[in-house]
This record gives sequence, C-alpha cells and structure tokens, in this order.
Amino acid sequence: MAKRILITDDALFMRVTLKKILTEAGYDVVGEATNGAEAVKLYEQLKPDVVTMDITMPEMDGIQALKEIKKIDANARVIMCTAMGQKTMVIDAVQSGAKDFIVKPFQPDRVIEALSKVAA
Repeated sequence: MAKRILITDDALFMRVTLKKILTEAGYDVVGEATNGAEAVKLYEQLKPDVVTMDITMPEMDGIQALKEIKKIDANARVIMCTAMGQKTMVIDAVQSGAKDFIVKPFQPDRVIEALSKVAA
C-alpha cells in the first residue's frame, strides 16, 4: 500500500513541486496545508504516514507545528523542508522530533531517499 503523505508549505509552487515528485514515486498525497496550524488539524483528520513540513510559515511555523503534532502522536514521522542557511532551525527541528530534512530547491532523488527512509 502506498504511504500517505501530508505536504505542508505556505508556497503553492513548493507544494506542487513536492506533490509531483511524490506522486510520480508512487506516494499518495492525502492533503496539503498552507501553514502549521492547518497541518496540525489535517494531521488529526488524515493520520498520514509522513508529513513534509516547511520550517518558515505564517500563523504557526513548522517547528511549533512539529511539536503540536508530536503531542498528538509521539510516533509521528515528520520531514522538515528548509531553505539553505537555516541550520540552527534544522537542529531545533531534529531535537523536537523531526526524522529528517530536505533542502529547497528540492532534488527529487533526495526527497525520495528521505521519504523511503522515514516511511520504512
């Protein structure tokens, strides 16, 4: 059965890019969130296998959303999406329970590698 993915990014272009990479690799994108608060709500409703989470977003950032999702489900698998130069935020995210991270602009091979490792 295909792994169910929730994509979270405030930029439509990034969500579209990630969705294309994932669906072409056989993943099932079950939802898209435009900010952290929406991601937390959708996580509760959809119970995805993996969440991709942008770090910098309006309303609730990715690290805060990660912490909220971890409260709901301690076993949640979240992959952070980051722009170059956000190293301290990535460290924060990993300490908060992120399983991996991918860097923008997305490299399809790296996205699939992270997903297959985390979803296993």
